[in-house]
Amino acid sequence: MESVKSELDKPIELLKKLVEIPSPSGEEEEIVGFLYDYIKNLGFKVVKDGLNLVVNPAEFFVVTHVDTVSIKRPFSFDGKFAYGTGVCDAKGSIVSILLVLERIDELNFGIALLSDEEESGEGSKHFASKYKPRMAVVMEPTSLTIANKHYGSLEVEVIVKGKTSHGSMPEYGINAIEKSFELFGVLKLISTKHSILKIEGGSDEYVTPDTCKIKIDFVFPPEVDVERLKRQVFGLISKYGDIKIVEEYGGFKSGEVVKRLEKAIKLAGLDLKYSAMPSWTDAINLRLEGCDAVVWGPGELQYCHTEMEKINPREIMEASGVLVKLNGVLS
Repeated sequence: MESVKSELDKPIELLKKLVEIPSPSGEEEEIVGFLYDYIKNLGFKVVKDGLNLVVNPAEFFVVTHVDTVSIKRPFSFDGKFAYGTGVCDAKGSIVSILLVLERIDELNFGIALLSDEEESGEGSKHFASKYKPRMAVVMEPTSLTIANKHYGSLEVEVIVKGKTSHGSMPEYGINAIEKSFELFGVLKLISTKHSILKIEGGSDEYVTPDTCKIKIDFVFPPEVDVERLKRQVFGLISKYGDIKIVEEYGGFKSGEVVKRLEKAIKLAGLDLKYSAMPSWTDAINLRLEGCDAVVWGPGELQYCHTEMEKINPREIMEASGVLVKLNGVLS
């Protein structure tokens, strides 16, 4: 039991240090400085490129991000799971990478620790354009399954329109919020998965609301045609009010990079399991620059961006072991 405990001491200690450095998007300076010094002290040459850190530029990169969402939860460990802002998304992945650098002398892949993933993705956009990696493992929480399919997304904003009336006489108006409920039913006719991310309407005045703003995100596998989906969405929703696109991108399937990762996972003694990444990641921007990218890493995505965010440090250790084997595969 003691040997198991001591094995997990280092990842827990490192993870605690990273979580205790707040790094919401736009405020990454402190954590970038900490990681720069840490990696440099391990004897590796690290370049600070804006708020990105790059180690050993190569054709093959391991990539993750340093920023988090703005939810604040302090670090804690209950004997099985570590909790706190960013433990899973994606500071657990950063710890996996740091543990690799402590175990090896020669690095055979590049490392990119990127900023602004949770907001506009400017960190990966700049990195992909400048370094143009040929292959990349983008570390995000996939429970160590190989997410060789990356979903696309269509995010829209709808202004549902109604007609205002005195609050005591709703029969003379058209309540935009009630009209939105009809729209929610129509969404079931669209075959792709969707999430209602935000709804705003009404006021403190005693009147029925004449507008209701809704943000909806549709996620879809790579084989879905984005233009066809847009026609369906606009055709069904536009009758309820004004609709505009907030964000859109297509999905993709990973290529040869998967074979490199599969080999490393086998050598590390882990089972090969596959999944799909349903959310935006830096892999999208890398793909736009011609990079063959795959998403993989420790932690469960369902807990990310919430106060329940958690990770099992054992997965961090397993991910680190795979990266060590990957370093050997690429030699």
